[in-house]
Amino acid sequence: MLDLNFIVEALKIVVTVAVFFVWFIRYDNIRKEFRAYGFPRWFRDLVGILKISFTVMLHSSLTEVVIIGSFGIVVLMLGAVLNHIRMGSNFRIYIASVAMLVITSVIFMQAIKLI
Repeated sequence: MLDLNFIVEALKIVVTVAVFFVWFIRYDNIRKEFRAYGFPRWFRDLVGILKISFTVMLHSSLTEVVIIGSFGIVVLMLGAVLNHIRMGSNFRIYIASVAMLVITSVIFMQAIKLI
């Protein structure tokens, strides 16, 4: 049976790869999406800086830092999901946001248990 800590560490890697892929390799899509939803460039850049910073924090050896990073991503993903719902997006469009919300919630709850 797999150890839960092993699974959480794997989930942290999944989050990191996904965030870096979306915010670096597919950045043009991010620009289009934020523009389509009417958000200003400064807001897009702020979200990107926060998401990348929180993602790096997931890999800290300090549990408190992991809690801050995972909670930060949970808040950002909750905002993304709620925005997609508010805008009437097709679920296929925002399923990745829901998945990231669930994954980072698991990481957050596991980190909270360690305190």
